[in-house]
Amino acid sequence: MHDPPGDGRRERFEEVFGTHREAVLGYLLRRTGSSHDAADLLADTFVVVWRRLDEVPGGDQTKPWLYGVARRVLANHRRGEGRRNALADRLRDELVETSTPSPEPVDGDSATARAFRALPEQDRELLTLVAWEDLDTAQIATVLGCSRNAVRIRLHRARKRFAKLLTTRPPAAVRGEVSHEDV
Repeated sequence: MHDPPGDGRRERFEEVFGTHREAVLGYLLRRTGSSHDAADLLADTFVVVWRRLDEVPGGDQTKPWLYGVARRVLANHRRGEGRRNALADRLRDELVETSTPSPEPVDGDSATARAFRALPEQDRELLTLVAWEDLDTAQIATVLGCSRNAVRIRLHRARKRFAKLLTTRPPAAVRGEVSHEDV
């Protein structure tokens, strides 16, 4: 991360990092549940920011742009985890044949939490960008890389699906999956 003297890249990067580090870290923590993973993903996110520093928008668009970068870094991380988990599962299956009992619902698990987990990942992402990150549709459009209108439509549909899950019988608690009977 060496920069020629006087070009201002380092100062610009330090400003973006200092201003938005906590928000991006919070975004990642809420999606990983692991402070170690979130810290690693934060570092990876800001490596991308350093490489693409000239593309970082200013003003109110900086944070949504950073969330978009963090979202893609997180997606890459999850894909890598998925590949590692698939390999571990395959090796485990080759070594031992076992039957696993279905997980039991967690005590004290609220109907709202179960309904939220029953939503598709894309719906959960949209709703958390509104509720946890306090973004408006324009900012969410920046994060997701789509139009404001597409965000409005997707958000409306996600809210409808969530409301339906809340008003119908309790959603499937096993692995957050929704059967055709639950929707």
